Amino acid sequence: MQKTQEKADEASLHTEVQWLLLKLGSDMGLDVWVARNDRSRVYNGRPLADMPRMKETLPLQFDEATTRTIELIDVLWLRGNAIVSAFEIECTTSIYSGLLRMSDLVAMQPNLKIPLYLVAPDERRNKVMTEINRPTFARLSPPMSQVCSFIPISALRDRLKDIASVVQYLRPEFIEDIAEVCIVEEA
Repeated sequence: MQKTQEKADEASLHTEVQWLLLKLGSDMGLDVWVARNDRSRVYNGRPLADMPRMKETLPLQFDEATTRTIELIDVLWLRGNAIVSAFEIECTTSIYSGLLRMSDLVAMQPNLKIPLYLVAPDERRNKVMTEINRPTFARLSPPMSQVCSFIPISALRDRLKDIASVVQYLRPEFIEDIAEVCIVEEA
């Protein structure tokens, strides 16, 4: 019974963070995308797909394999046909699964310069750093640790409280202020 409740709490945290990121993107005047398989998830009584500025389809500039990968990323911010930022939220799945989706994107589109973010509970920070620096991800060109940053959920929530009155004036790059670099310094 306790395990079932923990899984439900993790799933609702994942949905809450998706909603926060979708709302933030929409409030900044960006178009937003939620993973195709999460569109019917409900937060505060509303399906995620009902968020203002929600895109129904992704830009057509990618091949079919890339599009299939991109449409499963938890949250995307878009400006026109350009993806501005991509977010994987790792509350309910292994850190590895989100990184694998992001690394597929980097491997299939190596010239694509999209800021990638892994958003997870604070207590998963060490796991994120360990996983993102695994040889599988470290040997990509560029290495995942150089293109993907970690955002602790507590920092995201705190920052959203601070910016509530000015969010419409922000640029997407402001998120870099709360993101942590994942490059591990050699001792």
